[in-house]
Amino acid sequence: MEEAMLIFLALLYFCLATGAIWLALFPSGRAFVARGLFMIRQHLARRATGWQIAGSRYAGSVRDGLPGDLRGSVVRFVKRHRIACAVGVPAVLIPSLLALALSSPAMLPVYEGSTTLPDAQVAALLQGERLVPPVALPPGVFTTAEVEVVRPMLVNASRNWGLLHPDFSQRLLLAFKIMKEKHGYDMALLEGYRSPARQEELARAGSHVTNARAFQSWHQYGLAADCAFLRDGKLVISEKDPWAMRGYQLYGEVAESLGLTWGGRWKMMDFGHTELRVRGVMQR
Repeated sequence: MEEAMLIFLALLYFCLATGAIWLALFPSGRAFVARGLFMIRQHLARRATGWQIAGSRYAGSVRDGLPGDLRGSVVRFVKRHRIACAVGVPAVLIPSLLALALSSPAMLPVYEGSTTLPDAQVAALLQGERLVPPVALPPGVFTTAEVEVVRPMLVNASRNWGLLHPDFSQRLLLAFKIMKEKHGYDMALLEGYRSPARQEELARAGSHVTNARAFQSWHQYGLAADCAFLRDGKLVISEKDPWAMRGYQLYGEVAESLGLTWGGRWKMMDFGHTELRVRGVMQR
């Protein structure tokens, strides 16, 4: 439904932009429209008493193309305004084609997808078992030199599972469980809920940290989390580590199977980030 709406809006933009440019820049365009409307009115008036027959003739004319005089007017108009058409047509077509090419709703920053789980077995697991958050890790785990290099502002992050949306929390815990039991990876929550003030602080740090301002991130609603891996009691965050990069790929697959959005597919890739986009939550 959302994709169809995007396509409709792109086509509507194309029609409105084309018409506006034509009518605003070319008096002959306005005259052409007026002449066409006058011809249509005359045509309907002459055929008023035989509407049914006129309808069939009109359908035939549509199949055969524009009437000769209208078609000739279009050709003459294009020849007369070659330069304007050469500039205006790409200006209208390019944004429309880009909108259609990027018409995947999930690419929109605040797109709110369906919360329906794609896998019935996963849905049954979430409904039948309430998973419990793991024991909190010692604060020192998050302040090592290795962690500071990759995530220098991590020390003040919230890792309180109780501040996460219950539905998101259960899906994330199930992802942790699958990663451990199926793939052998121990996972750790780096940051869950993020206050608006902290979001602004991270945004001021630069686009390499985040492009989202306060209330533009699912973290502010307890619907996003940044996670990494534990190996020999130490956090491994950097994707430059082959073992961690393999883990991120597996984590992305598991998260998406649970109905979560994985940051590893974004243009600005965030491999440890997952979020649950709940309709009606994100503020405009």
